[in-house]
Amino acid sequence: MRRNVIETVLGGVVLAVAAVFLAFAYKSADLRKVQGYDITANFNSITGLQSGADVRISGVKVGTVTGLTLDPTTYQAVVHLSVDNSVKLPKDTAAVIASESLLGGKFLSLEPGGDPDAIKPNGKIEFTQSTPGLEQLLGQVIFSLQSMSKSGDQANGQQSQAPGQPPGQATAQPPKL
Repeated sequence: MRRNVIETVLGGVVLAVAAVFLAFAYKSADLRKVQGYDITANFNSITGLQSGADVRISGVKVGTVTGLTLDPTTYQAVVHLSVDNSVKLPKDTAAVIASESLLGGKFLSLEPGGDPDAIKPNGKIEFTQSTPGLEQLLGQVIFSLQSMSKSGDQANGQQSQAPGQPPGQATAQPPKL
């Protein structure tokens, strides 16, 4: 088999371009593990959250979830996270598990409060909120639609009655001229 020099050079160029794209994607995705101080947060449910997930404030990555454990006394999920040393979180910071998209993964969103004191390394976030499951959201939608239809039926029934007239009696229409 005889190799063509142009094909070999072109293959090398394609591999170099692919390497540049991979390096760009790695930097853009910000997949690095954030080194900083460790804190924990307890949740009732962390469904979908995984070790290695992002910790974000206002959409900016400031940390990484480093581990997930179960508290044997309270049976709550304990989320261990590492937050960048340059970010000093107030003591009244809230942690919320959020979704990246409808089908995407989960991340931990931090909502800083206004307390002048900061959470110390190896400290704990006291205010947490788990995301409701898809079943709970669908149940709430169905319940609210049922409530709306019932209130709409009651409003329609009340509109056909004249004031001071007992329910079930039709209102008399004035004669047409």
